[in-house]
Amino acid sequence: MKKLALFVALAWSAPVLAAPPERFDERVESLRASIGVPGVSISIVEDGKVTLARGYGFKRLGAPDRVGPDTLFSTGSTGKAVTVAALATLVDQGKIKWDDKVIDRLTWFQMYDPWVTREMTIRDLLVHRSGLGLGAGDLLFVPDAKYSRAESVRRLRYIKPATSFRSGYAYDNVLYMVAGQLIEAVTGKTFEKYVAEHVFKPAGMLQSTSDDDVRFTRTDRAQPHARLSGPFRGLGEQQLLNEREGLGRNAAPAGGLAVSANDMARWLQIQLGRGKLPEGNGRLFSESASREMWTPMVFQPVDELPPALAAAVPNFYTYALGWDVQDYKGEKIIWHGGFVWGFKTAVVLIPNRNVGFSIAINSEDGVLINGLMYELLDHYLGERKEDWPAAWMDYKKQLVAKATEAFNTQAAKRAKVGPSLSLARYAGRYSDPWYGDIAVAAKGGSLAIDFHHTPGMKGRLEHWQYDTFITRFEDKTIEPALVTFALDAEGKVERVTMKAASPAADFSYDYHDLMFTRVAEGQ
Repeated sequence: MKKLALFVALAWSAPVLAAPPERFDERVESLRASIGVPGVSISIVEDGKVTLARGYGFKRLGAPDRVGPDTLFSTGSTGKAVTVAALATLVDQGKIKWDDKVIDRLTWFQMYDPWVTREMTIRDLLVHRSGLGLGAGDLLFVPDAKYSRAESVRRLRYIKPATSFRSGYAYDNVLYMVAGQLIEAVTGKTFEKYVAEHVFKPAGMLQSTSDDDVRFTRTDRAQPHARLSGPFRGLGEQQLLNEREGLGRNAAPAGGLAVSANDMARWLQIQLGRGKLPEGNGRLFSESASREMWTPMVFQPVDELPPALAAAVPNFYTYALGWDVQDYKGEKIIWHGGFVWGFKTAVVLIPNRNVGFSIAINSEDGVLINGLMYELLDHYLGERKEDWPAAWMDYKKQLVAKATEAFNTQAAKRAKVGPSLSLARYAGRYSDPWYGDIAVAAKGGSLAIDFHHTPGMKGRLEHWQYDTFITRFEDKTIEPALVTFALDAEGKVERVTMKAASPAADFSYDYHDLMFTRVAEGQ
């Protein structure tokens, strides 16, 4: 026991470098400019002290406003940890327990399988082991849809599982929406109001918000950007996106927060302090809640990477409550990435070194996030300096080349055959159990499609091959889908299936989970 205590003491007292890397500002600005990222927001905390909270570059392309320490950035799924912290405050108050059955707190909750409905716990909502497939149900709010959060949660009962309950890991967002509804059921306050009053306010994160109505009133906010002029998303010139066509408030518990560098620094201090507030006068959540948050629950699959990135491949990779827990060069790392249309983020903790940092950008160029993340990890672990951004850029080029080849091969192989029917015979109203209705109409010698519950998801259907068409949505930020009409024995359209046209499409475009049946002909 004495040896163990000595080991723990040494681990906790392990020295850290007392400042960010030398000429760090120049490094960030050089990478930002070379990669083409409009703006960057970075926070670093060491031994409980904020050593950096700064902005770089611009809030939007073509405008002079520079990013500052209070500029709000959308932080995507890194906000899942905030939802967990909100639940932790309720656990500390004795209002819920992590292993309470969801249905006991949210009585109308229902999954596809009645047994899973009965057995699902609050902890299960948070660790991606429900049996749902990767990104299942994301089209209920990706992009912003007309459904309320409560209605999106109600539609979970129609989504078929991909695996058995608690048998493996598959990342999802919809169950964090359930967690948001559960908070409302327990407290009588909306998720947004509860987080504002019981997380952000006591944490001193006074600029941060989970409410789009509030965010859009703040003048000091970054604007989203993406590359949309290439053959698929992620290639071409950087373009400004319409910030009001993002995920919308439905997704707030899964990753709809906006946070500044100064506020993120406070969040890092609280996390590293195991729930203690930075000034030492009170707690946001208990130390026991902190242990729960960081305790691994599910193993995640490990991606294969090329030799140049071999050091980034962990020996173990797990998911806890709103956090990834893994090793890096023998050190335990607790972190989470975030992606929301036009923004990317990473929040990283090195608990045994008492160091944490965050990096946020207002574009989708993950090379900068990954590159700086590993450079900072090496710096604070005392490892040899490597050019991680260059290695990640090379890997991105390999992935782009592979995706481009697959995209071009798919296009070249398509058969110039079909369609089987006159266009008017494809027209009609089709319904999927969990998404709802779409309409297909024949107009002016072509077909048009309209996803009724998702503004912007409407446009032309161009013939691809056989009875498959490709969408040309009016909103160019939405991933195109290949739409296939299946005929019955009488030659009538019986059902419609879909899949993303791009091999590089984000998993949230879960077209492949849809199965539409015809409920009315014509229009």
